[in-house]
Amino acid sequence: MTQNVKLKVAVLGFGAIGKPVLEGISEIAQAELVGVVVRRAGSTQGVYTELTLEEALDRADLIVECAGGDALKTLGPKVVAAGKNLLTVSFGQLTDENLRRVLLEDGPGNTYLSTGAIGGLDILSAATINGGLNEARLTSRKLPKALVQNWMSEEETEKLLQTSEEVTVFSGNVTEAIKLFPASLNIAVALAAATGLWKETQVELVADPQAKLTRHEVNASGETGTYHFEIVNEPSPENPATSGVVAKAVLRGVAALAKPSGTFV
Repeated sequence: MTQNVKLKVAVLGFGAIGKPVLEGISEIAQAELVGVVVRRAGSTQGVYTELTLEEALDRADLIVECAGGDALKTLGPKVVAAGKNLLTVSFGQLTDENLRRVLLEDGPGNTYLSTGAIGGLDILSAATINGGLNEARLTSRKLPKALVQNWMSEEETEKLLQTSEEVTVFSGNVTEAIKLFPASLNIAVALAAATGLWKETQVELVADPQAKLTRHEVNASGETGTYHFEIVNEPSPENPATSGVVAKAVLRGVAALAKPSGTFV
């Protein structure tokens, strides 16, 4: 983008991530907010211009998805098919190979993945070139009550809630992880997307009654090197299930796309 041309941005979603993203776009000098696509008309109470997806595609250069995995699955293909760029934070659905191809390869629009609540993806993406990495692992620790799922039996739920010790509630691959714990392991998909190790990335989810905050440990290794990261994020004030840094990561992505000069790539 030239200095005098602003990146026109529309946001999908008006929730715990969408609201701070909408507020923050006004602080990005090279970006201009054209509106927000909401599920229910009147959700913004007149604070923002509410658009249909078709209107957003007509007015915006970049569509920022903050509405969840279902929105990415149903609306994402329409965005890239219209030749518009898409920045998404809810990419757990990318374990679906067909959707991954549509969003990341088919075009004509481009899909960009926000780093969300995880870091170190830049160096891992570089390290994996030419087979430089051959394994990656994510270990996440959360409070037991945050890991209760609808598919669990009453006995499993009760056992989880009453545990006084660490309990591993899942150990396996990324596809199975995001299927069973869609709200907890989106970053596992981010790790697989960064490294390209969709089948090799292993995930362990631990219920820890002593966990004050969610803790993620990333390990990756190969001929390029050995990498270890530990991430502990404060929760979003609006939604404790979401890390507060997620919206900030989205805004950083918007700013980088609006004015890429000086950005780490």
